[in-house]
Amino acid sequence: MHLPPDDHTLSPRTGYTRAHWEAAADSLLAAVEPYATEDRALYHFPGDHGSWSGRLSDGLEGYARTLLLAAFRQDETALQRYAEGLAAGVSGAWPRIEDRSQPLVEAASIAFALRITRPLLWDRLDDAVRQRAAAWLSDALTAEAWPCNWELFPVTVAGFLASVGHEPEASRKAIGRGLERIEQWYVGEGWYTDGDGRKFDYYNGWAMHLYPVLHAWLAQDDRLLDLYGGRLARHLDDYARLFGADGAPLHQGRSLTYRFATTVPLWLGALTGRTPLSPGETRRLASGALKYFLDRGAVDSHGLLTLGWHGPNPAVLQGYSGPASPYWASKGFLGLLLPADHEVWTAVEEPGPAERADAVTPVAPPNWLLQSTRSDGLVRLHNHGSEDVRYDPYYTRLAYSTVTEPSSSYDNSLIVGGDPSRTEIEPLGVGEGWAASRHTAGTGARVSAVVLAREAVEVRVFLVSGAAPGTTVRVTGWAPGEGVRSELLPAVGLDDELTGVTGDGDTLFVALARLTGEPDAEPLGETVTVRTAGAGELTVAWSGGPEVRVRLDGAGVDIAAGG
Repeated sequence: MHLPPDDHTLSPRTGYTRAHWEAAADSLLAAVEPYATEDRALYHFPGDHGSWSGRLSDGLEGYARTLLLAAFRQDETALQRYAEGLAAGVSGAWPRIEDRSQPLVEAASIAFALRITRPLLWDRLDDAVRQRAAAWLSDALTAEAWPCNWELFPVTVAGFLASVGHEPEASRKAIGRGLERIEQWYVGEGWYTDGDGRKFDYYNGWAMHLYPVLHAWLAQDDRLLDLYGGRLARHLDDYARLFGADGAPLHQGRSLTYRFATTVPLWLGALTGRTPLSPGETRRLASGALKYFLDRGAVDSHGLLTLGWHGPNPAVLQGYSGPASPYWASKGFLGLLLPADHEVWTAVEEPGPAERADAVTPVAPPNWLLQSTRSDGLVRLHNHGSEDVRYDPYYTRLAYSTVTEPSSSYDNSLIVGGDPSRTEIEPLGVGEGWAASRHTAGTGARVSAVVLAREAVEVRVFLVSGAAPGTTVRVTGWAPGEGVRSELLPAVGLDDELTGVTGDGDTLFVALARLTGEPDAEPLGETVTVRTAGAGELTVAWSGGPEVRVRLDGAGVDIAAGG
């Protein structure tokens, strides 16, 4: 990928400017062109990891997701190619949009792209093609969606169809139905769960906020924009803290192969004027993420985005991941809709939260504790509230970071009786420097867990209830990461191998942990002292800092400043 020279005057943190984003978009668009079918309706990228939807659907995905990139770039030459593909697609090349089918997802990308490029694409199509395209998209108005962010795909299609006067009443109903559905998943303070349960991840940004806010903005509906834009602005208060100083997003949740689509809510806030972030901070965070992935092999020797994180990585894929799936990263180019003279492009970059100061930030809706350190720019997420319907390493581990990824050896886990499972997570609250939860271990035991954090140090506390006496318990810490050191020490109930056994009743286990890129950090054992005062009571005394009293029992957790 050929990018212009870095500009460290305008962008002292990343060197990236609008010209870098334009060049990256142009390079990605040029790279995909050879993989279009002769009629340009489908894009078949190389690779042996097809999705469970099949080759035809994967080819449509290739068309739709790269069309988004051309739309954000407002590239008339590329859009003409996609116009030819659209004509062929709606004349029989594309699969129909059916209940809970992947084409429903791709229809939303196509509809959104058509809406924001209407003078350049839609208005130049033959009327017969427009009629066939509207008819193909119309199936999205009544297709059953999966009960999650998919409910917003009919909203996006309906918004476009209403804007061109096609089936206005059916479109109105689809919009109302989809927006009503997501209300049950809004949990406050800018956070949604992606469907029933407690699935908190990047879908908050690249779906749950993106589609309602864009619909309100494009429809010029001030009431809806105040509602959804207000939620977005509040979300960005927390969201800005999810990026490390090197630009890395947190390695947590599903669909991570979308990579710099993590920048979507940053750009969306600037585009709609609903953001607490300064223009310089917005661009610094967004450009940092783009640079992070481009510098680490996200694009292969053919200029294509690979199925993975840095380079190819099957660990981050799902059954729905096909060769073109990474091109939802196209959403990250949303910022190109902002004109070149917009202040988000002209302001000098400003540091992000992880660069400004050490911080330990409670995030109540997902019951997370965010811990960042200025000296090494690392961000750590302590998870006491996210889980999938099954055990999933990207949802149910105790902690995630911007420099490590979940390992097959069950990092950041409490392993009870040889089983690392952590299910039925029940949030017990977050506060200044702590987060707590209760969960079911694989043996059926219940575990009350607390993490206390200060600077880079963590105290991990577990009270195991209902396990048979003599059950082995093991605590694991951070997985290895490039340029960082992972440390774990026993404090209560554990031997030097971080293992212990349960007693006749509730049994307490405590470990000290640290993930740091600081080479001269104070020895971990000297940073904090832990004293017990009963099965579920202890005092944590930070070196040079406060004392905290912790009490855990079957009813919950009580944490207070010490005397």
